[in-house]
Amino acid sequence: MTSTDTAVRPDLLDFDPDAAIATLREWMEARGEPAYRATQVFGRLWQRPVSTFEEMSELPKALREALAESFRISSLETATRQRSTDGTEKFLFRLDDGQFIETVAIPDGDRMTFCISSQAGCALKCAFCATGVMGFQRNLRPSEIAGQVRALRMLTPPIIPTNIVFMGMGEPLMNWKGVNPTLTLLNDPRGLGIGARHITISTVGILPGIVALSERPEQFRLAISIHAPTDALRKTLMPVNTKYPLAEVVAAAKHFDRRVTFEYVMLGGVNDQPEHSAQLAQLARECRAFVNLIPLHPGGGMGFTPTPAPVITAFAKSLRGRGVETAVRRSRGLDIAAACGQLRTERLGRRTPIASHEDGEVHVA
Repeated sequence: MTSTDTAVRPDLLDFDPDAAIATLREWMEARGEPAYRATQVFGRLWQRPVSTFEEMSELPKALREALAESFRISSLETATRQRSTDGTEKFLFRLDDGQFIETVAIPDGDRMTFCISSQAGCALKCAFCATGVMGFQRNLRPSEIAGQVRALRMLTPPIIPTNIVFMGMGEPLMNWKGVNPTLTLLNDPRGLGIGARHITISTVGILPGIVALSERPEQFRLAISIHAPTDALRKTLMPVNTKYPLAEVVAAAKHFDRRVTFEYVMLGGVNDQPEHSAQLAQLARECRAFVNLIPLHPGGGMGFTPTPAPVITAFAKSLRGRGVETAVRRSRGLDIAAACGQLRTERLGRRTPIASHEDGEVHVA
């Protein structure tokens, strides 16, 4: 798909519901078609998705052909699909410019959580993250972010999510221009209809993005990747801490009008000592955060050693003893390269990264 073709034929999956329906109504009116046709077409984008206009059999053939001449419905090409013995499935999708992104579907009882990507690669270079190894390539469009959910919904049989977490490749709050309309597409009943409280944005602490998210009226959840309880240690693991130090991140969490989760990956001998639990508990109490301890995925460890299970148990007990609600995440997909970015890196190796500002860094309205 050439850039010229993309510019001439807008992708309907990049519009939020209001914009898509308004665009279609205007187009239908210009052709002398009844207004309800716009709603018919929109209903086949997300609720009852199809791959092409030709598949919209409820429309007259001439109208389907005219739509295909004026608009696009993009699709993600499945390059790899892997299934773990625990039921977790991982997808590697190829984009129309040759970039690749990952999506993970995690079943747990009556819950199905999708872990979706918001960027191809990542610019943040967190020391323990496989995505950071590949560097930043570009921001994803709404059609490519929400399109991951759409693609799994179109499988036979379909995989339907109950929960969405922006914890795949990339930093979502450095692509607010793409993520903001995606949140609407995910949540709006005319789109994918997923409850706001079942959609979580995970960030390293991009403060302008946290402000933008807090200004939305929906009850979207916020998770902050802390991973170290002091600035000195966090700087060695997460270079972004220099720009957004812990005190400012915690202050933003404190003023966020919904409950915040602290994500904390356990790195053996690095951030899992008794003094670290005491320091982390103090941070969590400041903003009434829930703490989610994450065992390091061996495949994505980037030279780090997972904290032994007994040490994680003791760490969690220490946090709870200090009045902090704590959970330990269960590792999933250990046999299918399910660490974030691991599958893409294993299959494709590294590509030359670009500077994040070349694609637009923090898109805050």
